[in-house]
Parts: sequence; C-alpha cells; structure tokens
Amino acid sequence: MCIRFYSRLQVPRLHGENDLHGLPDFRIVPRALPFAAVVIALPAALVLLGAALAGVSAALAAGLAVTVFALTTGALHEDGLADSADGLFGGHTPERRLEIMKDSRVGSYGAIALVLSLLLRVAALASILEAAGAWAAAVAVIAAAPWSRAEGLRLLATEPPARSVGTAAAVGQPTRSTAFFALTLSAALASAVTLASALPIAGLVGGLLLASLAARVIAGSSRRLIGGQTGDILGAAQQLAEIAIYLGFALALGLAGK
Repeated sequence: MCIRFYSRLQVPRLHGENDLHGLPDFRIVPRALPFAAVVIALPAALVLLGAALAGVSAALAAGLAVTVFALTTGALHEDGLADSADGLFGGHTPERRLEIMKDSRVGSYGAIALVLSLLLRVAALASILEAAGAWAAAVAVIAAAPWSRAEGLRLLATEPPARSVGTAAAVGQPTRSTAFFALTLSAALASAVTLASALPIAGLVGGLLLASLAARVIAGSSRRLIGGQTGDILGAAQQLAEIAIYLGFALALGLAGK
C-alpha cells in the first residue's frame, strides 16, 4: 500500500486489503517507507544508468531520469511543491493561503518553484554523472529517495495539521519514534548504496544535513503562515530534501576534484 500511495506503480492486492485506492495508515507506514522509496526510485535510476551508458549527454540522461521519476510518482511531490509555493507566497492570511493551496490551478509562484526544482535536480544529477560516472549518478537517485520521503513523514509526526480535514489529517499521525525510525533506516540504506559507488560519503552526510535544514525551514514557515502542515507541505519538504541531497553529492564531488 505504501508503494501504491507514493507512486503509480502497479501493486497486486494484498491479503486483507479491501480498498486499493484507500489512504495508508501513516502510523505504520514508517516501517515500510524507506524500502518502498528505493523501489519507486529504481525506474528513474535505471533510465539514468541506461541513457548514460548509451552515450547521451549528461544533461539529457539526467533530464530523462527526472522525467521518469515524475511519471512514476504521478508528480505527487511536485504538485505539493507548486501548491505550497502558491499558497505560502500568494496569500496574506492563513485562511487565504490554505484556500489557494486547495486550488488546482498553478500560479506564478508555483510555476517558478516547479521550474527551479526540475532545473536544480537535472543540473545536480548531470554534475554527478560527469564527475563520478553513470553508476554513481544512479546511486544518488536511489540514496536520496528514502530520506527525502522520511523528512515529509517527520513533519507529519512533529507538526500539527493546518486543516481538520484533508490528506495530512486523514492518514493518521505517526509517532516521533516511528518517524525517527524511518529516518534512521533511510540513512542506513543511503549509506549502504553510497559506499557501493564512487560517491563520497561526505557528500551524503552534507546532503542529509542540508535536507534536514530545508525541511525544518519549510516546517517553520508553514507553522507561522498557515498554522501547521498539510499534504502539500509534506510534498514540498520531500522536493527540497531531494534537491539538497543531490546538491550535497555534487558539491562534495566538485570540491574533491579541485
């Protein structure tokens, strides 16, 4: 159910599962999320690896990977980023900001946020590919997936819901300890795949720290501007965390090459 919620990947009905499209219980999701995130990241990582080995440019390979990732997830997190940018920057009261975030139309702030997210991810992955090779770039995609989603889960556990209804309020609130478990397991998975590549472990550590900082910034902003978190805020936190981890790897490789 975790894979089904976070992606468009087809998962067979599980024993005892009645509603294929129901929301998962986020009080138990932390145990499965890091592994589900790796599975969800695999198509994009394989496309990046295959495109790079086929000899296309680093920018094109990275662009294809980001495109496949968005298709795999149904642009779930990108949608949250765009709605969050429109609401947090476009409204003047908490009520108006939440109203804007529910609007399916994309405004100027949301469009800018989406473009920047896509550009930064493509540029960072292309930089990693050029500096460390195809395998390392594919590993970066996999390494970033669990932690970036666990950061959204941490916000769900630590921040109050801004609305009494909505996805974030409906899925149940995980405990802080289960969210910490998800982060710990995500860090372990990311470390394992990083050590199996040419990526510097310092890049992972720096990326995880940047990701945590980015998630804390958006958590503080949402608490101040709308009174807490929403599903859109969780999606935005994931996007910022993913970008931060890619940047951590890219910066570490850049410094190592000097």
